[in-house]
Amino acid sequence: MNKPYSQACENNKDPILHKIKDIFLESNMVWEIGSGTGQHACYFAQQLSYLQWQVTDRTENLAGINSWVEASGLENLSQSLALNVCDEQWPCQEIEALFSANTLHIMSWPEVECFFAGMGHYLTQDARVCIYGPFNYNGTYTSPSNESFDQWLKVRDPQSGIRDFEAVEKLAKLVGLTVKDDFAMPANNRLLVLQRS
Repeated sequence: MNKPYSQACENNKDPILHKIKDIFLESNMVWEIGSGTGQHACYFAQQLSYLQWQVTDRTENLAGINSWVEASGLENLSQSLALNVCDEQWPCQEIEALFSANTLHIMSWPEVECFFAGMGHYLTQDARVCIYGPFNYNGTYTSPSNESFDQWLKVRDPQSGIRDFEAVEKLAKLVGLTVKDDFAMPANNRLLVLQRS
């Protein structure tokens, strides 16, 4: 099959790598929630060869992701596993490091709540979490382009939309996660770094 492709992934992979290579330095395995096309996973696994990278997504996206995984030939990149954040059982025992890019604004708010509840169940005591994407602050867009993007998202799916940082932070706190860093990234995105402490 033709591999799915995202230009945004190509544009943001290096800025994200620059941050996560230090954040995940002491991790052994990273679970990626919502791997999308699979491009990020292949690039990060190639660049961070000391890490095992586990891709996951909804069942309908697995074939496309696995076409990237298979083409990469990387030993530290596993076949994608089916994971819906609202499933009662995730396909893992525990998670010591988690990465998710451009997912919270695609999910409905109840799914975002499931995502954090699941993390609360599976994250180990010192787990590190990186969440990449656009956020609003104090109910305000950070740029006109983000406002336009949010309107486009809501026309496509009224349940989706750019999330408020404060609401996300509140969900994180409920499961014992603290926002350690909030990095400004290109194209009006952010990288939230959360840790259990």
